[in-house]
Amino acid sequence: MDPERVEHFRKLLQGRLDALLGEARATMTDMIEGEETFADPTDRAAAESERAFLLRIRDRERKLIVKIQEALRRIEDGEFGICETCGEEIGEKRLEARPVTTQCIDCKTEAEQREKTGS
Repeated sequence: MDPERVEHFRKLLQGRLDALLGEARATMTDMIEGEETFADPTDRAAAESERAFLLRIRDRERKLIVKIQEALRRIEDGEFGICETCGEEIGEKRLEARPVTTQCIDCKTEAEQREKTGS
């Protein structure tokens, strides 16, 4: 992959990482400062349910942050865009759709089929 495209993906990944980290900081600030008291138990239950939902989203984002950091490391190491299974270049369309991927579409499809069948 040419250096211009690699830089494109680095900027894309770094932008997404910065956005996710900003959202995580905002959530932490809201949780620290946002202790409310509720007169109605139903309101309290709704607020706790919303908080639990938000924490599940942030946990998924935390996992994505790790994948983005790993992809940025692969860029620095010159390994970005290379399938970890077959060693071939990962297609740019796939990288545009999922820049944190580590497998080409053929290897990923095969892995998912093996997972489905339990092989």
